Amino acid sequence: MIYYEMLIIAAIVFIIMFSTKQISLNQLVSDNDALFKKLKESDWDFYVRAKYGNSVNPDILFNKRIKNGIIVIFAVVLITLSNFSPLMLAVAFGAGFFTYKISYMDIKGYYRKHINEIDAMLPHYLKSIEILIQHYTVPVAIGKSLPDAPEIFRDGLQDLINAINSGDDSINPYMEFAKTYPVRDSMRMMRLLYRLSIGRQERKQEQLLAFSKSISNLQQKARETKYKNRLEKMEGMTMKMLITTGIGVMIVLILAVLQMMNL
Repeated sequence: MIYYEMLIIAAIVFIIMFSTKQISLNQLVSDNDALFKKLKESDWDFYVRAKYGNSVNPDILFNKRIKNGIIVIFAVVLITLSNFSPLMLAVAFGAGFFTYKISYMDIKGYYRKHINEIDAMLPHYLKSIEILIQHYTVPVAIGKSLPDAPEIFRDGLQDLINAINSGDDSINPYMEFAKTYPVRDSMRMMRLLYRLSIGRQERKQEQLLAFSKSISNLQQKARETKYKNRLEKMEGMTMKMLITTGIGVMIVLILAVLQMMNL
């Protein structure tokens, strides 16, 4: 009885401290931002953009994950206050980490479910700007195509253009884009785009033809993967139906035999 009274009092104290801003989760997360960022998955921003586009800030969602994890840790500590031990502390942190991680697994699951659609966006976009690249430099062509680019890539393309315009004529801006958006073959496509950007003007048509052919091959590869996955899914569903039907037939036969034996 005393334990429950202590638990209620501790919960009330924490609620009062949170409501009066004596303890602020937002301030706690903000003050330890550099530390918490070390927990951030390298592909978190990409998965958020893949699911929500640019309408949602990945950092805001990440901070929400951190706060949810901290709340769970405090809750478990309060519940186990009567027999608190190092083991219970480990359990509390484990529960907090699980709460933090489950949001990442959920949003990663969305990407895996829509992987073919998302991976096909980049080669489709690069294929669509071929005409612009014929008449303009690569950065200018990207800039002119930006309003029609897939929303998921717009911020990254703008960063790419800004880096090039600031004087960085190396491959680094292109590779940075590929790391930020790790879709299938992104590294290869960005290398192709970089080679096209540094090519000599008199050979531009020849280089553009090679670029177009490479992107078309990647598009074909994406389509083949999509159809292969769809076929495997259909085969899996067919196998499940056959197994279910077979089990059903066996049950009916067994019941029929048992009924005949009873007669």
